[in-house]
Amino acid sequence: MIDKVDFIKEDKIFSLLEKGKATDKNEIKEILAKARDCRGIDLGEVAKLLYLEDEELLDELYDVARHIKNRIYGKRVVLFAPLYTSNECANNCLYCGFRHDNKELHRRTLSLEEIVKEAKAIEKQGHKRLLLICGEDAKKTNVKHFTEAMEAIYKATDIRRINIEAAPMTIEEYKELKKAGIGTYVIFQETYHRETYRIMHPVGKKANYDWRITAIDRAFEGGIDDVGVGALFGLYDYRFEVLGLLMHCMHFEKKFGVGPHTISVPRLRPALGASLKEIPYKVSDKDFKKIVAIFRIAVPYTGIILSTRERAEFRDELLSIGVSQISAGSKTNPGGYQEDDDHADQFEISDNRSLPKMMETICQKGYIPSFCTACYRRCRTGENFMEYAKAGDIHEFCQPNAILTFKENLMDYADESLRKMGEEIILKALEEIEDDKMRTLTIARLEEIEKGKRDIYF
Repeated sequence: MIDKVDFIKEDKIFSLLEKGKATDKNEIKEILAKARDCRGIDLGEVAKLLYLEDEELLDELYDVARHIKNRIYGKRVVLFAPLYTSNECANNCLYCGFRHDNKELHRRTLSLEEIVKEAKAIEKQGHKRLLLICGEDAKKTNVKHFTEAMEAIYKATDIRRINIEAAPMTIEEYKELKKAGIGTYVIFQETYHRETYRIMHPVGKKANYDWRITAIDRAFEGGIDDVGVGALFGLYDYRFEVLGLLMHCMHFEKKFGVGPHTISVPRLRPALGASLKEIPYKVSDKDFKKIVAIFRIAVPYTGIILSTRERAEFRDELLSIGVSQISAGSKTNPGGYQEDDDHADQFEISDNRSLPKMMETICQKGYIPSFCTACYRRCRTGENFMEYAKAGDIHEFCQPNAILTFKENLMDYADESLRKMGEEIILKALEEIEDDKMRTLTIARLEEIEKGKRDIYF
């Protein structure tokens, strides 16, 4: 039996939120001025920003978030695709289409051969990184399911980074994932409010709040130093969730010296057969945009992931204020890249754009589509990554690597129209590389790519 954790202090969160209500305009401006230095802000300051409603101050918030994103990460947007290997689940989460009691769902667990076929279909789109994800059923999708899938995908494709979103495991199981070549281990607490968590997860192993929230600790102890966290916005008050998630990040950063590589911001969506018919705490677009900007300001070094749950035009808008990773051409059912089955999805997708269409949009916004996997393979993870990111130096690698991977994609997958647009973006991006030596090296490597060389990175 795992002990009850004490690092999510609900009384403190409620106290901070109460104090945050009484904040004047000058105080907000001081917080935003401090945030512009890209060093983050504390929980009390976050609580004050969470109550922002003034349009002028919100515009300042977005401007600071935009500044931080460009300062830390440059103008690149990383692209990936999820690969669902199973929708069988032993849990009964009220909001999820995969829940055990859902009789409407077509259940399926992919064989190893089918997983590789899905990975090849994703690669054919032009992707180089994917997220393995599935329902939580230890009999169907244990650690061996993931390690064998990783080994097979790496062997049969040119997929270069495999991240995994999976149920909590033991330290020994995390060691196996590390040995097999996991990129980032991702797990969502769903809600940090303990009573809401209890209600939403009535049965199954997931019903144990403490076992789930300590999964990141065990992952670090198992040797995985690249982790991602998230909350499902809509289950409880979004202000509480933001502070709870940040408390979680502060806990493992203090304990292990490393913060999260990514924070995901999924918003609750309708799901076939979910028993939750209404969203308990609806989050408006205005508040959701504020959430993204506040995360960018509070943890400047962390990548922010936005999925296809959000509408296309809204995703495009959020690119400029903090989002640094997005999925594209996604399917949320096992086998979805081979065949459609709308009775096998985890949730409804709102943005159905293909990868090329998403790349076109990114270019039109003045950003660079990136398929970079260099940090993982250059051992810029954990403390090494944080050292570069917190100093604001990670963009020195991000921009050149984005250029190189984008060039490769244009040559191997793009049509003439996207290729022309992309070449123009690359020329502008080269001019933005501040270091003359790095710019020269990048140009030389672009020439190597044009001659047929692949997988070049700094």
